[in-house]
Amino acid sequence: MKNITAVGVGYVGLITGVCFADLGNKVVCVDINEERIENLKQGLMPIYEPGLEELVTRNMQAGRLSFTTSYAEALADAEFVFIAVGTPEGVDGEADLQYVRMAARSIAEAMEHPLIIVNKSTVPVGTGDWVADIIRE
Repeated sequence: MKNITAVGVGYVGLITGVCFADLGNKVVCVDINEERIENLKQGLMPIYEPGLEELVTRNMQAGRLSFTTSYAEALADAEFVFIAVGTPEGVDGEADLQYVRMAARSIAEAMEHPLIIVNKSTVPVGTGDWVADIIRE
């Protein structure tokens, strides 16, 4: 069993976290949207995916899946962190990476031990380098 954190509870992050939990890992999903986190804690899904509600309920009851707005809580026992935040198209047609930057800064501020960080967000080549720079600061 691994300890995994999924940053972002949109389609990619939530599905990633829930599926890792269903494989037997302990997963904490973190998001800055308090309402979305509270809804998930109550079993209210922000997206539709067949079987998702059942998987969330089963894994929460088994103690393998939890939701929080606290990066410190989410990273306390983490070994792996999956960044899965939105990268909407900007006015210039390029990916808007503000949420990736915010996630990287929040991880950097809260992490207290080495982590393996995986970027699942849709980002341009080179993003991993500056995410690593933010984390190392």
